[in-house]
Amino acid sequence: MSVSRRIVLALACGAVIGASFPLARRAVGGSGPVEPLPLGELRSFTQAIDIIGKRYVEPVSPDKLMENALRGMVDGLEPHSRYLDKKEFADWNVNTSGKYAGIGIEVEMRNGFLRVVSAMDHTPAAAAGIQSGDIITLIDGQPTTGLKLKEAVDRMRGTKGTRIKLGVLHVGAATTSVLELTREVVKVASVRSKMLEPGIGYLRITNFSADTGDAFTDELNKLQQQAGGDLHGLILDLRNNPGGVVTSAVKVSDAFLERGQIVLQRGRAPGANHEYDASSGDLLKGRPLVAMVNGGTASAAEIVAGALQDQRRAVVVGSTTFGKGLVQSVSPLNEGGAVILTIARYYTPSGRSIQAEGIKPDIVIEPVKVEPVNAPIARVREADLKGSLVNEKPAAKPAPTVDAPDASGDTQAGKADNLAVSDFVLYNSLNLLKGLITAGTAHAG
Repeated sequence: MSVSRRIVLALACGAVIGASFPLARRAVGGSGPVEPLPLGELRSFTQAIDIIGKRYVEPVSPDKLMENALRGMVDGLEPHSRYLDKKEFADWNVNTSGKYAGIGIEVEMRNGFLRVVSAMDHTPAAAAGIQSGDIITLIDGQPTTGLKLKEAVDRMRGTKGTRIKLGVLHVGAATTSVLELTREVVKVASVRSKMLEPGIGYLRITNFSADTGDAFTDELNKLQQQAGGDLHGLILDLRNNPGGVVTSAVKVSDAFLERGQIVLQRGRAPGANHEYDASSGDLLKGRPLVAMVNGGTASAAEIVAGALQDQRRAVVVGSTTFGKGLVQSVSPLNEGGAVILTIARYYTPSGRSIQAEGIKPDIVIEPVKVEPVNAPIARVREADLKGSLVNEKPAAKPAPTVDAPDASGDTQAGKADNLAVSDFVLYNSLNLLKGLITAGTAHAG
């Protein structure tokens, strides 16, 4: 029996049953008014299947038609809800383990364009200069327009060591650049840390996986030990963090908060509603905190930035975040596939919705390119003027000073100069943090 005939038969049975019991559905969660099923639309659906089966230029299996219908039903909701067939669901499980062969990039389809959400640190994409907001126009010479997101992702992944050419339209650029990258096994530690200066720590979170909360605590404890138990302040770097596991983001936020709400999650289904509150105990002991964000900071990373900002626990610096304030759940299906469905929205402690708005930083610092001036700047000084009077009491020449080198052999002044060139936003964040430490400020405000 064909799929269309089976569906027609099911509808017919439903119509008969409906004579005594209305063919209807209840609102999500089993509560609310009874809503009638759209019988007219279902009849049109079965009619379309029958027409395609009889008249399409090539034979199409009923199973394929049903899969396409299911995919279209879910994918058409919004960019983050999607249907996964059996193979795609297996691939998804591999991806969430944090290890796959590719270029280390997260993308989305927006208005028909393949847009970069973020390029993960220490991956081929990051090394090639791909950044949040860039548009990928070509994959190995083939246009990305018209591709489904899954198709684009599949083309960018492959065997370790193989090459891929991408056409990339960088933000602000007028023409597309062609970049050639080598696929690698992408396995990035989600948390890493270092000391920027004595007593001042730096902690970077690249994404929120299931073990990020514990890894974060371990790295913060290492910084405390390196500072002799007296960490004066911390920079938390959330730039280009695409998000991930919500509970890990909550744990990171809770590490800096003594009390109050971290994030509110609201959806239609009762099980989609959650409120996460902080427990007592600030691992940084109230010391100054600066959180860095940018356009690649998304989802769970925005939860952290929003909580720390609303609770006035950190100064948020950088540029406005991505604006993904939606919650997804994964529901396996009987045939081995799954549906990833958006079920709720995130709200910061002050009630702000992150969706499509993002987190606006307290201090806007856009990345700029800093280059040292190689040639000396010509200036005329008093001593250069014709007939100028000489100093009757010339000052003694000061003894030359030498900056103490750190463990790597670089002087502190040299390190500061290098930081200003390599990461202008971090350089300014460090100066801000030092100002907060000097002022004795325990929180932003």
